[in-house]
Amino acid sequence: MLRPALFALALLALPAAAQPAPAPPSDVPDWPAEAVWYQVFPERFRNGDPSNDPAAADIRGSWPQIETARLERAGWAPMPWTQDWYRQSAWGEALDVDLYTSIQLRRYGGDLQGLLDKLPYLDSLGVTALYLNPINDAPSLHKFDARTYRHVDRNLGPDPAGDAAIMAAETPDDPSTWQLTSADRLFLDVVEAAHARGMRVVVDYSWNHTGITFWAWQDVLENGRASKYADWYEVDRWDDPATPEDEFAYTGWAGVHELPEWKKLDETGNPHEGVPYDGDLHPEVKALVYAVTRRWLDPDGDGNPSDGIDGFRLDVAEQVPLGFWRDYRAVVKGINPDAYLVGEIWWQQWPTVMSDTRPYLEVFDAVMNYRWYMPTRALFAGAPPAMTPSRYAAHLDSVNASIPDVQLQAMMNVAATHDTPRLSTSLFNAGPYKSGVGARDNPDYQTGRPDAEAWRAVRLLVLQQATYVGGPHVWNGDEAGMWGADDPDNRKPVVWADLRHDTERADHHGRPRRPDAVRVDEALLQFYRDAFAMRRAHADLFARGDMTWTLTDDDRNLLAYTRTRGDKTALVLFNLSDREHTADLAAPGPLALSVGTVAREGDRIRIGARSGAVFVRE
Repeated sequence: MLRPALFALALLALPAAAQPAPAPPSDVPDWPAEAVWYQVFPERFRNGDPSNDPAAADIRGSWPQIETARLERAGWAPMPWTQDWYRQSAWGEALDVDLYTSIQLRRYGGDLQGLLDKLPYLDSLGVTALYLNPINDAPSLHKFDARTYRHVDRNLGPDPAGDAAIMAAETPDDPSTWQLTSADRLFLDVVEAAHARGMRVVVDYSWNHTGITFWAWQDVLENGRASKYADWYEVDRWDDPATPEDEFAYTGWAGVHELPEWKKLDETGNPHEGVPYDGDLHPEVKALVYAVTRRWLDPDGDGNPSDGIDGFRLDVAEQVPLGFWRDYRAVVKGINPDAYLVGEIWWQQWPTVMSDTRPYLEVFDAVMNYRWYMPTRALFAGAPPAMTPSRYAAHLDSVNASIPDVQLQAMMNVAATHDTPRLSTSLFNAGPYKSGVGARDNPDYQTGRPDAEAWRAVRLLVLQQATYVGGPHVWNGDEAGMWGADDPDNRKPVVWADLRHDTERADHHGRPRRPDAVRVDEALLQFYRDAFAMRRAHADLFARGDMTWTLTDDDRNLLAYTRTRGDKTALVLFNLSDREHTADLAAPGPLALSVGTVAREGDRIRIGARSGAVFVRE
């Protein structure tokens, strides 16, 4: 585990700080500035149609690879949605695998019908933009291991067997043969219903790798060097038929065998180590990607993209050559100039130094803004590196200096995702952000219900998120009061008020633990609704208003900033200390939302310990 002092130095190493913001692309869409994002992990969001739940054969090819016949003998079946997460399944015991191996084998049956059914709930939360984790046909729970890019996963729609038959009858690399499956049609129904509610829809794709069941990879495995797709992938060594050994070796993303990578080429078309700025993917891979992209941006191909999705979240974007991304942006914007491209740009040196986003803001509209969350977590949870109010303000100013305003406003400000501990658990465990935050790796990591102080920190952070530049983002279930350590414990099925969830009693290390009731935290849910209603009521102010640090009082641990636009003003004030204080600040207007206690006293504001407040003048 990294020592906190070293962690602090690494985090604050910001080479971009002294660099001016580059000129942004001319076609950054305006709508993300006012977005309230909600990230849906479809397999764990809601099971709206149990008839399409996966069978053992549907998960063949995902990790851990266990033969279908063995799974069937063990009685493998989708898990009950409401079962205690840490309780081993009967089929897991029959397989004689450890808990976390069985967790990776679990499926819960979340589907598109469940998402369609819950659009009114998301609307009531104040959500205006959906970010869906991959929905392409794939055997895993996460679906980054595509069987095919061109179709929605068979188990997310109403007719898995019929959809599989349609896929089998097509020529995968010939778009003229592609049809719409029942899952594809249901997805387009979701898009239409979301649009009718004023919600945008952005879909996750990885153009860096496929799964081992992907049709082109299966052809490579069958035909070796003679495969017509042999040059698509990063094959390190081909089998020599003259020897009894199998020398075949290939590159999987992050060393994961189940995720073979597309070959990266330099500007001459030759293989290249690493990702050069002017690199690219194989022309035929690009053609495939472009066809899939057009399919979902303009489904009926009539030149009007209003029936299509509104953009893409692009996985492990820093590992795909920037030359490809330049061309990809041109294709996307040529179909829908208002489409949003957001890249996953995260670690330059995992898990200490976050990436400089400047090169990627030439090819994306925005990035997932982990560089906002990491210091904000440190401020509100007392996590390393230590953040005083003045240091926090300087840090964010340093990060934002290299980002053009139009792209800063378009950022997706993530507080938790499928790749991190849940927000409540992250704030509850005030240690390193990403290293050693999995229950398997760190037996001391607290995985039960967070305490009252952690929930107070959640509210304070959400208050900041709702009033800061960039779109606030919610990982599905955080608004309901869920908790969970890093992957896979952050991927529990979402808790719903109409379901009776088991109390968590089991422990992942087999130790005694306090039972934790699992149910929707209605008070927290209402706070999220109030925070996003406030942001939407003053969308132009919080989305595009100027921002000034009004107070950075390190001695009393007070932080305040002002958002202004025209004659509108908002004052956001936090007391992060354990004592009540009075700030010499005049509230510009009525109290819009608060955490803890706050009172106006003439031209001063009295604010309780660990409290926050927003005052807004229309």
